[in-house]
Amino acid sequence: MKDNVDTLTLTATPIPRTLHMSLSGIRDISVINTPPKNRIPVQTYVTEESDAVIRDAVMRELSRKGQVFVLYNKVESIYKFSEYFRSIVPEARVIVAHGQMDKRTLEDSVFGFYEGNADVLIATTIIENGIDLPRANTLIVIDSDKLGLSTLYQLKGRVGRSNLMAHAYFTFKRDKVLSETAYKRLNALMEFTEMGSGYKIAMRDLEIRGAGNVLGREQHGHMDRIGYELYNKLLRESLGETTKDHDTELDIKMDAYIPDGYISSSASRMDCYKQIAEIENEKDEERVVSSLEENYGGIPKQVKNLILIARLKSRAKKHGAIRITLGAKRSAITVNGIDSLKENGFLDRVNAYSGKVTLSFSENPELVFDVGGKTTEEVAAQMSEFMNF
Repeated sequence: MKDNVDTLTLTATPIPRTLHMSLSGIRDISVINTPPKNRIPVQTYVTEESDAVIRDAVMRELSRKGQVFVLYNKVESIYKFSEYFRSIVPEARVIVAHGQMDKRTLEDSVFGFYEGNADVLIATTIIENGIDLPRANTLIVIDSDKLGLSTLYQLKGRVGRSNLMAHAYFTFKRDKVLSETAYKRLNALMEFTEMGSGYKIAMRDLEIRGAGNVLGREQHGHMDRIGYELYNKLLRESLGETTKDHDTELDIKMDAYIPDGYISSSASRMDCYKQIAEIENEKDEERVVSSLEENYGGIPKQVKNLILIARLKSRAKKHGAIRITLGAKRSAITVNGIDSLKENGFLDRVNAYSGKVTLSFSENPELVFDVGGKTTEEVAAQMSEFMNF
C-alpha cells in the first residue's frame, strides 16, 4: 500500500499481531462498544459432548420455531456425522454445507436454510463470516477445543442477531484432557460473555498466543528471549518513533496501581498500564481518562495517582530531569548538572516558587519541595505544576 492511501479495517477480534501493532502505536485503533438496539448477550456453555446435550439444545430451539447451527469442522466425515445427528434428533430437518462443495450446491444449501427449508445447518467454519440469520439462535460447536479463540468468538456471533435469547454450546469429547492452551481459550469464552467483548477476547488471545512477528509471516508467537516491553521499545526505536535518550528514574512512595476490582482482566490491566505509561501531554492524558471512564466507570484514587505520576514524569523528562524522589519526609527533582539547570529554565521557576522550592547541590543539583503538612498526592501535583513550563 502507498503512503498516501488511508485504510480502515473492521474486525470483531483482531489477530494478535494486529492488536499488538495498535498497542505499539504502529496502527491506530478505535473500539465500538455499543451493541445494536435490543440485542441480548448470548448464553454460553462449555461442556462435554453428549447425545443428551445435543438433543436438548436442538429441541429447545425447535420448540420456539427457531433454527440451529452445528459446527463440525471435518469435511471428510461431515456426512457421516450428519447421519449420526439425524439419529439423535430425528424430528429435525438437516442440511449440510462445507467449502469443498461446488459453488451452486453450497449456495443452494445456505439459501435453503435461510428460507426455512431446514431446521439445522451442519457446516464447517465457512459460516464464521457473512451469515446473518436472525431465526438461528442456537449454536453447537463440536470439538471446540481444536479451534482458535477468535474463531470461536466469531462463530458465537452467528447467533443472537435478534431480540431473542440465544444459546451457544462449545463441546469437547467426553473424558478428554484439554491442553493448557485449549483450557484458557474455552475459559475466556465463559469469562467474556457480555456484549462487545471482542476487544477483550482479542487481548486474551494476545496474552495466550503472543504478538508474533511484525515484519514477518508469524501472526502470533511470544518474544520469549527479550520480553514484551523491551521488544516494544526496540521496535519503536527501529521505526524512528523514539530515540535512545535518558530516562527519568522514579523513587515514589504513593499508592499508584490499577486495582483488580476496577479492571478484572490481567490483559486489560496490562493494556491500561501501557497507555498510562505512554502519556506525554495533556491530550494523551485526556484520551486515557476518557477511555477508562467509558469502559470501566469512575476512576479510583490509585489509578488517578498513577496518571499523576505519568504526567509528572513526562514533564520532568522533557526538561532533562534524571530522578524524581517523592515521599512523606522528602521530595525532590534531580537535574543533570548545573548546565542543565541553567539551560532548561529551572532558576526562573525556583524564583517563581520562592519558599516552596529550594535548590540543593550535591553530586547533581536538586530542586527540593516543601512537604510540610501536605499529602504525597498534593506534593506530586505541585511538582507536576512546577515542571509545566
